[in-house]
Amino acid sequence: MRTFFGFLFLLATGLAAARAAAPAVQLGNEVLAADGFKALAGKRVGLITNPSGVNRELVSTIDVLRAAPGVKLVALFGPEHGIYGDVPAGDKVESRTDTRTGLPVHSLYGATRKPTPQMLEGLDVLVYDLQDTGARSYTFISTMGLAMEACGAAGVEFMVLDRPNPLGGERIEGPLVEQEALRSFVSQWDVPYVYGMTCGEVARLINGRGWIKTPCKLTVVPVRGWRRDMLWRDTGLPWVPASPHIPHGESPLFQVATGMLGEIGNVNVGVGYPLPFQCLGLPKVDPHALAAKLNAYGLPGVVFRPLTYKPYYATYKDEIIGGVQLHFTDARRAPLTAINYYALEAIKAAAGRDVFAEAVQAGKKFDMFDKVNGTDATRRALQAGKSAAEIVAGWKAGEEKFRAERKAYLLY
Repeated sequence: MRTFFGFLFLLATGLAAARAAAPAVQLGNEVLAADGFKALAGKRVGLITNPSGVNRELVSTIDVLRAAPGVKLVALFGPEHGIYGDVPAGDKVESRTDTRTGLPVHSLYGATRKPTPQMLEGLDVLVYDLQDTGARSYTFISTMGLAMEACGAAGVEFMVLDRPNPLGGERIEGPLVEQEALRSFVSQWDVPYVYGMTCGEVARLINGRGWIKTPCKLTVVPVRGWRRDMLWRDTGLPWVPASPHIPHGESPLFQVATGMLGEIGNVNVGVGYPLPFQCLGLPKVDPHALAAKLNAYGLPGVVFRPLTYKPYYATYKDEIIGGVQLHFTDARRAPLTAINYYALEAIKAAAGRDVFAEAVQAGKKFDMFDKVNGTDATRRALQAGKSAAEIVAGWKAGEEKFRAERKAYLLY
C-alpha cells in the first residue's frame, strides 16, 4: 500500500513539475511591458483595441499604455463592436470621446473602415491589440490591414502586439478568396477561410505580398512560449470575449464549424441560445436521427449529441427545435470548416429537408454566404447537388498552395 501511495505521490509531483517547467505564453503586450516599453518611448500613440486587448492579469492595454512611462497614448480606434464590445455585430460604431479616459475614439466600423489622414494626424505609431478567432470572416484582420495601408500613406509606424491564434498555427482549411467581386470586409485578404497564422504573421504577409497600396513601417512584438500546435486551451491564458457570440476560448472552434451554415439561414446555430455556434437545430427534426447520421460520417475529433432547445431570439425564436450539440473530443483533428457541409447533408438525409433548396425557393439572397466563402463556387456546388466530401476536396489545392506561400512570413 505504501508503495502504491508513494507511486501516486511521485506521479503527482512529476506532473506538477512538468506543468511548472512548461513555458508560459507571454502576449505581445506583456513582452512590450517586460522590455520597458522601449519601442514606444517618446512616441505619440494611437491604439486599436477592444475588451479582448488585455494581458494575463486582465488589465486592458488601454490602461497599460496610459500608465506606461514615456508613452503618450493620445487616441483610441474602435473596430467592429467598439472599444468596449458593446455594439452588436454589423451595427455601426460611432466616433466619440471616451468618458472614462477622455481620449478621442475614432470608429473604424462606421463612416469609414480605414483610418483617415485626420485620424492619424499627430501620431507617431498606431498600435494594434485585438484577439481574433483565426477565421478570415472575423473582421479584425481586415481592420488591421486597412489600418496598415493608411499608416503607410501617412508615414506612421504600425505596431502589432501579437497574440496566439486560438485555432493553432497548423490548421489551414477552406476556400481562398477566388473572385475580386466577392472581396469584402469578411474576405479582405487572399488567405483560406482558416489560415493558421497569428495576427502579427498575417500583418507580415499583407505587407510583404503587396496586398495594400502603400506598405507600412511594420513592427511586430512577438508572443513568447507559443507553439504552432497550441490551441487556446494550451496557452494558459484567460479568454475575454472577442465579440458577443465568442464568449470563451473554445468558441472560435465552434464559430468555424457552424458559421457558414448560419449564413444559409433556416438553421439555428445556437445564436439566441446559451451555446452560440455550439449546436444546430430546426423545427420538427428528430435530434436522435440527426445525431446518428452526423456521427455515422466518422468525422475525427467531434461527437454530435442529440439536443432539443428553444432559442430566445434570432432564428426560430421561441420555437422548440430539434438538433445536435457539437462536442470536440480531439479538436486538433476535427475538420472544422467541413462540418458545415456535412451538417447540411445530414439534415437532408435524416430530416428530409433540403435547407439550401428551401432558401433558394424562399428567394433568399446568398450575397453574404458567397462573401464569407470568398467564392460562389461553394454555392454552385450545393446547387449542383455535390456531396460534402466533394466540396471539401475542392479546397485542397488552394490550402496546399497557401501553406507553401505563408512560410516566409511565419514567426514561430
